[in-house]
Amino acid sequence: MPKFNSISISGYHIQEAGADAVLELAFTLADGIQYCRTGLEAGLKIDEFAPRLSFFWGIGMNFFLEIAKLRAGRRLWAALLTEKFSPKNPKSLMLRCHSQTSGWSLTEQDPYNNIIRTSIEAMAAVFGGTQSLHTNSFDEALGLPTQFSARIARNTQIILQEESGIPKVADPWAGSYMMESLTMELYEKAYQVIEEVEALGGMTKAVAEGMPKLRIEECAARRQARIDNGKETIVGVNKYKLATETRVDVLEIDNSAVRAGQIARIEKMKKDRNSHQADACLEALTKCAETKEGNLLELSIAAARARCTLGEISDALEKVFGRHVATDRMVSGAYKSEYGSNAEIDEVMAKIDEFMKQEGRRPRILIAKVGQDGHDRGGKIIATGFADMGFDVDIGPLFATPKEAAQQAIDADVHVVGISTLAAGHKTLVPELIKELKEMGRPDILVVCGGVIPPQDYQFLFDAGVADVFGPGKCGTSFHILCL
Repeated sequence: MPKFNSISISGYHIQEAGADAVLELAFTLADGIQYCRTGLEAGLKIDEFAPRLSFFWGIGMNFFLEIAKLRAGRRLWAALLTEKFSPKNPKSLMLRCHSQTSGWSLTEQDPYNNIIRTSIEAMAAVFGGTQSLHTNSFDEALGLPTQFSARIARNTQIILQEESGIPKVADPWAGSYMMESLTMELYEKAYQVIEEVEALGGMTKAVAEGMPKLRIEECAARRQARIDNGKETIVGVNKYKLATETRVDVLEIDNSAVRAGQIARIEKMKKDRNSHQADACLEALTKCAETKEGNLLELSIAAARARCTLGEISDALEKVFGRHVATDRMVSGAYKSEYGSNAEIDEVMAKIDEFMKQEGRRPRILIAKVGQDGHDRGGKIIATGFADMGFDVDIGPLFATPKEAAQQAIDADVHVVGISTLAAGHKTLVPELIKELKEMGRPDILVVCGGVIPPQDYQFLFDAGVADVFGPGKCGTSFHILCL
């Protein structure tokens, strides 16, 4: 399969989780090294698969740094492959990449500014030499993109490709003292982090120990503190704010109708399929995972053709492999030390002291992620910041059901459940959580929400029993919750 793209090695989610350019570069390439070792352990030669590896970068608002990151990435990947695997085919040294503009940099406030942000990020990716590009829509901090916003995002790419002339020049920043110096600085700093990972035994062992996760979360907490105290400007959020926000139309999706339709489709498919064939395919997957004899990809394709669902295929493999559970060690002190001391912090901590005198213990909050929502940067920053202020904080696992989150809240005896939602499930999952708390005899536990929630949905959540909603960029969250 000479043109099979075996894997896209992603740094996008690493940046979105809070990593700076050095950490994104280092951890992504360290992942790539681990994948190469896995291929060699499976009996492949490096030149049989390395030429088809590809990478996926996130592109943020630091224009020059993002260009340098792509340039440093290509140079560093070639050096690492040469150093560790000695490939014979020069194509094995190539770093082919896709890039996507940042979702995290998009703001709910004054959202038309996001068109400019995405244009700057897209230009950085093109200057950096990306092979393909995804541009985000300006309204994605409010909800799902509309046709109007998606057309602007698409045309941003087309204008860069067909009007700007930038793609006609290979590496146009080559030779600039500033750019070459910045590229080399990123190269050297990322290489140092990769050496740390290698000293731990490679990326798999580093992830198991939680090292990359803690580094990323500390980086995210410190940056959020700089934004919250005004040291880093976000136009429309902490500087040059509008007196009155203009309402922007967002795409409305009836989650309940979509869910009911999907369930009906799956039930019909299971009824119509050859159940004996489907069961045999799933058993073959489990056996291959146990014995390590056969090809899991081939068997997965066969199972899909037999109309097995993705969930069934995953469950068949989970019987042998188990399920990864992330360690929930929390970064301590990073937010508060970066934010510094001021009247707002003092007011929150005084309110906590007042609460402790009344209740005999600290305020306790569960940060919960429910449904198919893997974006946890916001939740982790809230957890770190609240802990630094003096809250007792529990962190729920990703992909919890409302019932599981309610049970964890009751077991931990929290005062508040904070739902972090970025996957458009708030109108379905949050009312379910509130219902579960009531049925379990704890209607007194407050529920608050934060994340990507269209402003027109706020009243729906209030009517469902949510105590408050905190959209992107809303400051003073901890004080508001203490007042509640």
